[in-house]
Amino acid sequence: MQTVLDRRLLVITGKGGVGKTTIAAAAGLAAAGSGRRAIVVEVGQESRLPGLFGLAPAQPGVERKLTEGLSSISIDPDRALLEWLQALGGRVSGRVLASSGTFQYFAAAAPGAKELVTMVKIWQLTRGRGRRGGSRGHDLVVLDAPATGHALGMLSSPHTFGAIARVGPIAAHTRQVQELLESPAQTAYLAVALGTEMAVTEVLELQAGLRRALGRELAGVVVNALLPRRFTVDELRRIDALRADALASAPARAPTRTAGADALDAARRQAVIDSAARAARAVHDRARLQHNQLARLRRQRFEVLPVPFVWSAQLDLAAVQAIARRLQRKL
Repeated sequence: MQTVLDRRLLVITGKGGVGKTTIAAAAGLAAAGSGRRAIVVEVGQESRLPGLFGLAPAQPGVERKLTEGLSSISIDPDRALLEWLQALGGRVSGRVLASSGTFQYFAAAAPGAKELVTMVKIWQLTRGRGRRGGSRGHDLVVLDAPATGHALGMLSSPHTFGAIARVGPIAAHTRQVQELLESPAQTAYLAVALGTEMAVTEVLELQAGLRRALGRELAGVVVNALLPRRFTVDELRRIDALRADALASAPARAPTRTAGADALDAARRQAVIDSAARAARAVHDRARLQHNQLARLRRQRFEVLPVPFVWSAQLDLAAVQAIARRLQRKL
């Protein structure tokens, strides 16, 4: 049976701020850990993944080896469009073309042009072409796609731009990208969400958008930063009872510095119990809300992949590797 990591292309998207880049890096590590050659593609001028591995960022379009079996590359849509138009323009220099009104007009007027040339470069990567600084081809291309709305625009670009270009090399590229995106054997789609109502709603919108644009379904939904359910109902009752007892025994007025040591110690204990009980209730309520959203996804028959919350000030490589091991078992 073909798994998600067996495809040529894995598209990862979701609401902004849910940890798409982390999950894309973890998916790339999972693929490399299972013996595949993988590359993670970032869209934009910045290249953030090398920093996670303690490496300097690479220039857009230049592949950077991160670890054994895993590389990364960033694609700047503006630069990709410029290079494409320059190739069509022959000897016209990139500087002249970029500063010309024609280029600016075309970039603004041609619907889906930047998105399409970005997808063409991604298609080339799945075929082992379009890289500088790389050697062999890749078994899997992991696309760290933009947030849902922009990602759907990218994925719809072959259809959008194909309505303009019906013949010639542009039309051929359009068809090739469309075939890649529509093929269940070649491409899988993975959503990333937090356990919030808004993020889960965006997953449902993504699923509907994929159906309309490509006739495809999500292969799964990664629910990131999921809090554990720490307390049973009985334990919560006991916690609430401890807090109630502490509040009932608290003095009507806070003890002053002149009060006895026993009174001050008792007040401190009561304050600690009150704070701990309120913190326990807050964590429980937040986890309950997250798991309710998890159940909402499962009622829609999604394959749900929970990723636990990482209790650290900063997400480092070790934490991403732990997520990768978890995804490797699930994907």
